Order: sequence, then structure tokens, then C-alpha cells
Amino acid sequence: MLFAEALKREALKRGFRSSALGLALCLLTMSGCTLMPKYHQPAAEISTNWPAMSGAPAVSSNAVPAADIGWRDFFRDARLQGLIELALTNNPDLRVAVLNVEQTRALYKVQRNALIPTVDVDASGQWVREPNFFASGASNAPSITYNAYTVGLGVTSYELDLFGRVRSLKRQALETYFADEENRRNAQIALVAEVATAYLTEREAAEQLDVARHTLKAAQQAYELTKRSFESSVLSQIDLNTAEVQVETSRAAVAGYEQQLAQAEDNLVLLVGRPLPDNLPPARLFDAQICLSDIPAGLPSTVLLGRPDVLAAEHQLKAANANIGAARAAFFPTVTLTGSGGFESSALQDLFAPGSQAWAFSPQLVWPIFAAGTAWQQLKAVKAGQKMQAANYQSAIHTAFREVADALAARAAVQTQLAANQAVLNADQKNYELTQARFTNGVDSLLIVLSSQQALDSARQILIQSQYSRLFNLITLYQTLGGGWREYSPEAKRNLPSP
Repeated sequence: MLFAEALKREALKRGFRSSALGLALCLLTMSGCTLMPKYHQPAAEISTNWPAMSGAPAVSSNAVPAADIGWRDFFRDARLQGLIELALTNNPDLRVAVLNVEQTRALYKVQRNALIPTVDVDASGQWVREPNFFASGASNAPSITYNAYTVGLGVTSYELDLFGRVRSLKRQALETYFADEENRRNAQIALVAEVATAYLTEREAAEQLDVARHTLKAAQQAYELTKRSFESSVLSQIDLNTAEVQVETSRAAVAGYEQQLAQAEDNLVLLVGRPLPDNLPPARLFDAQICLSDIPAGLPSTVLLGRPDVLAAEHQLKAANANIGAARAAFFPTVTLTGSGGFESSALQDLFAPGSQAWAFSPQLVWPIFAAGTAWQQLKAVKAGQKMQAANYQSAIHTAFREVADALAARAAVQTQLAANQAVLNADQKNYELTQARFTNGVDSLLIVLSSQQALDSARQILIQSQYSRLFNLITLYQTLGGGWREYSPEAKRNLPSP
């Protein structure tokens, strides 16, 4: 554009008025323009702040956004870190996302190269023998025999991008590539959260299985005592049946947790993409040390605009916007250039001799003046697609806001449930210790002790479920705020909450 404007000013200063020069200047000027509409980012139309939650922790002004917390800093369990690392290397779904990015990058480069003429090297030879139909007495005239050798460079059907059609398509391909790159980031974030959740489920199932086996053992002891008391006519058949029901219920619970544990391990293998190696760090106890104790979420909701899925939707919108430019260019003529230059001779030894030079140049202009209806309908379709992408972009923002708001709403609730269930466990623990002391002093029977132990085990299982809900909420909040893309937090932002 700058060169064309300078040339135009110079021509006017020198007083050139020829139509050929004017046409050349016009072509140069238009070749720097496109018909793409100017992009305007749609309004987010969400609240700038998250919904107020009672009991939500205060957040300092220098809090680190969740998206900047590396997954190695968020997940403190060494075995979980190893599983995530394996999944990022071997998971087939993530590999598909990576290959999809490579494919769209290559397609973008193909479209970009359309702006550059393709130069071909051509070498050919012909040996021809034809009847001489034009000589007198053609039936007896000798045939014509000749040779032809050519070598040269040629440009075939190079489109002058006068109205920006090719550049619009290049921009569309570029934005599609950017969208696929964001989709890859989103796939990694989702994979990190899935592996963490699967590991959390496996640890919770293992912990619940230990408690269920302990409960089964206590129920069997209670059944044996009840059976002896029944045989001594101290307890009734109803008491014996009740004890038997507790045993079978506990046995069913053990079988259920064994199934959950096996399925959780299978899910981990699926996500990791290979059998779990033996050199992984040992699993630690199921507790809050698996990940950070909390995530700062006091930042404005505009941080959602940096989520990969939201960015991918915006790049798709920009691609649709660029496609409008290509559709508008269909209303204008297309100019293509075909040319070649080289050497031609009837004798191979004279191919590069002086005078054997040859060239050809054939520009072509095509203006589909009778296809305006089709072009108009195509433009309407492209504009409708652009509006659809704008709606998808706003929908992605609203979905992201709802996901974070739901996770924040659950955060206070699971904290309250966890505290209440911990209090219940503490009370049952004291009750169990009192019944044990009374049994030692001969006040209570062993059946009362075993019943108290079963109540304690039940409280433990409920507390484990609350701990799982709390950790699951943390992982969900970490994912919905865009965490899981970085491996490490930035060195300048290591001021993370302690577990």
C-alpha cells in the first residue's frame, strides 16, 4: 500500500495521464486492500464479579490466578504428578489434538503460499511425423517429420489478489489454526483434571475399602457373639437376624468398593495410555495434601476471556469474519496470470543458441456477472455463519462463568459439610473410647463396643466422602479457572497458598 501510494503521487507530480499507467496504479492500490469487515469483539454480558458466597475465604490483592498455578505446584502428590506426566505423553486423545494442530498449521501454510506465484521448470521433447495434407498430390506427398525441444520456467494461473480473496482465506486458515491450538490447550487442561479426578477416585475407593473391611470384621465378631447369646437363649431370633443382615450388608459394601477400586485403576490406565509402570512413587494416604488447600478466585470474571475454550470460540469467530471478505470478493472480477519463458528449438544442439528464446504471457479476467444471485446467497450464508460463531463465543463465556460460579457455590457447602462430618467423627470416636473403657471395667458388653465401632466406621466413610467432595471441588475450580496448562508456576509468582 505504501509503495502504491508513493508511486501514485510521483505519477501525478510528473503529469502522467495515460490509461495504462492509471490502470496499473489502480491495480497496485487495490492489491493492498481486503473486503474483510473490521472485527469487533462481542460484549461478554456477564457480571464482572462472582456471586457472593458466605464463608468464602478472603483473597489478597497479589493472589496468583489459577491459570498461572502450574499443575506440579497445585498437585502435591508425587504419584499423581507422575501419572499426569505419563498421560500428557501417551494419552491418545491428546495426541489427536496435537496432530490436529499440526494439520491445520500445514493447511494454513498451503493457503499462505497461494499469495506467491508457483514457478515450474518445464523440459520437453517432441518427435512428430504427420501426413502432408496441404501439398499438391497429397496422396503421394512425403510426410512431414519434425522435432521440437523446449526448456523454460512457467507460472500457471497465478491469481492477482486485487480484492483480498486469497488474503481473506489465508486469515481464515490462520484463525482456524489458532482455534485448534486453543482446543489443544483445553484438551490438556481437561486431561490433567481427568487424571487427577481418577486418581482421587482410586484413592477414595482404596480408603473406603479399608474401612469397609474393618466394618465387616466387626460385624462378623458381633454376629458370632449374637449367635452364642441366641444359643444360650439370651437373645432372640430377631437379634440374630439383625446381626446377620449387618454382616451381609458389610460384605456387599466390601464387594462394591473392590469393584470401584478396580474400575478406578482401569480408568487411570486408560487416561495414561499405557499400563502403570512399577517405578511410580508409592500412593500416599487419602488426605487434603493431594493438592493445594484452596484456590484464589477473587479476581474479576474477565479472567475467563483467557480460557482456552473461550479463546478458541473467538478465533472461530474471527475466521468466520475473514470468510466474509472472501465471499464479498466473489462479486468482483478475478485476474489470473499465466506465463512462461525459455528456449525452443527443432534441434537439441541448438536449444540454447542465440535466437531460440521464447516466451508467452496470457492474463485472464473472469467476472461472473450472471452469477450474482449465487454470490449474494453465499454471502448471506457466510454472514449467518459469522453470527452463529458470535453466539457460540458468548455461549462459551456464559458457560465458563456458570461453571466457575457453580464450583464457588459448592466450595462453601463442601467446607461446611466437611467440618460437620469431622465433628460427627470426633464425637463417635469419643463414644467408642468410652464404651471400650466401660467394657474394660465390666460395665458394657462387647456387643455395645462392636456397635460403637460400626458407628465410628460409618462416620469415617461419610467423612471420606466429604473429603473427596472437597478435593473434587478444588480440582473442578482449578480446571474451570483455566489451570492445568502450565507445568510450573512463574518464578515471580510463587506466593501460593500453603496446604
